[in-house]
Amino acid sequence: MDFDVIVIGSGHAGVEACHASAKLGLKTLLLTLNLDSISFLACNPSIGGTAKGHLVCEIDALGGLMGVVADQNTIQRRMLNSSKGAAVQSLRAQIDKITYHTSMKQILEKQPNLAIIQGEASEIIVEDNRVIGVKTAQGNIYNCKACVVATGVYLNSRIIIGDYTKDCGPNGFANASHLTQSLINLGFEIKRFKTGTPVRVHGDSIDYSKLEIQKGEDDIQNFSFITKKSPKNVVDCYLTYTNKNTHKIILDNLDKAPMYTGLITGEGPRYCPSIETKVVRFADKDRHQLFLEPEALSTKEVYIQGFSTSMPSYIQQDMVHSLEGLENAHIMRDAYAIEYDAIESTQLFPTLESKEIKGLFCAGQVNGTSGYEEAAAQGIIAGINAAKHVKNEEKIVLTRDSSYIGVLIDDLVTKGTNEPYRMMTSRAEYRLHLRQDNADLRLTEIGRKIGLVDDKRYKIYKKRIKDLEMIKKLLDLRFGIKSVYAKMFESKGETFSSSGMTIRDMIRRANITIKDVVDCDTTLFDKFSIQDLKEIEIQEKYSGYLTRQEIQINQSKKSENIQLNSDFDYSTIKGLRIEAQQKLNKIKPLTLGQASRISGVSPADIAVLMVYLKSTKK
Repeated sequence: MDFDVIVIGSGHAGVEACHASAKLGLKTLLLTLNLDSISFLACNPSIGGTAKGHLVCEIDALGGLMGVVADQNTIQRRMLNSSKGAAVQSLRAQIDKITYHTSMKQILEKQPNLAIIQGEASEIIVEDNRVIGVKTAQGNIYNCKACVVATGVYLNSRIIIGDYTKDCGPNGFANASHLTQSLINLGFEIKRFKTGTPVRVHGDSIDYSKLEIQKGEDDIQNFSFITKKSPKNVVDCYLTYTNKNTHKIILDNLDKAPMYTGLITGEGPRYCPSIETKVVRFADKDRHQLFLEPEALSTKEVYIQGFSTSMPSYIQQDMVHSLEGLENAHIMRDAYAIEYDAIESTQLFPTLESKEIKGLFCAGQVNGTSGYEEAAAQGIIAGINAAKHVKNEEKIVLTRDSSYIGVLIDDLVTKGTNEPYRMMTSRAEYRLHLRQDNADLRLTEIGRKIGLVDDKRYKIYKKRIKDLEMIKKLLDLRFGIKSVYAKMFESKGETFSSSGMTIRDMIRRANITIKDVVDCDTTLFDKFSIQDLKEIEIQEKYSGYLTRQEIQINQSKKSENIQLNSDFDYSTIKGLRIEAQQKLNKIKPLTLGQASRISGVSPADIAVLMVYLKSTKK
């Protein structure tokens, strides 16, 4: 069978990749180990979180699926860091993991140009350094012009519980046991990573009276900018803590912990460690926070966030029963660690295409990332660029100043990672500019130009642009000292100017919000959504900082706009240190800006490179 694009893997990266490719008109095949694992939330039943919420909104703005489907299947949601600045506020939602999978599978089954086949990819067929097909373990051969490897944590994966191991993927799904060797044969460097997941307990066996309740929040933005009706909070989450007894159980049994016995060899995630790692690493802490989160509305299973472990099953029982409120908890699924193969991500261009094999793209956890959101963000870019490769069109590269997706991919292909990479707001140097509330303003036009943003989505976007402009005009309205706004100022402890104030002047005050202004006169802004009003409020309150960051972005663009030849041999440039020559030849940067971010390339090396470029006028 002949296809334009083949996507291997149906996790969050694979789903976005095949959807993008098919929507752009390419005949696409999604090859999955198991139809039941499409978009499966193998670990925590949530989407979003710090910086991850930003990625979901950006995927949505480009025309992807995750944001829309997450909104449709949300059962509780909260805005993290709401007491902090707008740059670090991130939406996080509890998702019904059963209906999320079903919804995504139904969307893909109805997508024109997309075929879905259950089978295990065993070999990527390459001829003259160009992808021409994929062979399955069952012996089938599918021809293609481009391929996206989005295998998640399934490559040679094994789960570990105490001294028990099993060669399989998460949740007992079959793993991919053949493809790693094919990648090695193609020249990819392989590394071994590890992640894990906590126990699931029966909800009826929890004593919720002993726990702190965590309610959801209303009047906060959605993941998708085209979601008309905001999701309702239909479940509660709960908070408990580890204690000295929990820690004693763990410390007394470290000799049985695979993390410490040497049974686990893969590198684990720094920012989502197992509970035994937390207890050892933070020995001065008396307790660690744990969240109890429902997995779905149709099951009693409850996920204990923050309690990942690979301890033996019988010790897990003692650990869980030491927690307040879970003294009699019934464990339905054991916690486990999972090891898997990943590639060296610096072997990819910022387009996520292999530097050596034309038409071969990689996306998701196979590139060394952790998390559904990071995977989906790479998936949509890989799918777009695979389609562009087939069409012989210029591929897209999102920059660090345009998106968190740009930061994520640039970090991976320029710096690489020695542990599962997690996106955080601190990784973005322009994070005030890259907020989740303005993701559509930054990326929808790009998605439209690519062809992923359809007429319906674009119409909603254009209306928002129009509404924002109308709100800005209202900001110039001026009100006097006898107005209702002056009384509101007094109640807020602010001084109202005797000469009167504009709405813009008001909302720039620290203690005044746009909601305060709206409450004074509900008719003035009644045509606009609260999210659009908050968008303008953020723009006004942070106007000075945003202007300063805009200047920094424009300055950085000077080096980002200087293109470099990916085939150039840097060992021919006299004056470059040997280390710089080696690193530049390995990474093959596409711009001078990317070259400057390579570990081992100093500012002095960049100066030498600039002199060379000027002398050759290239």
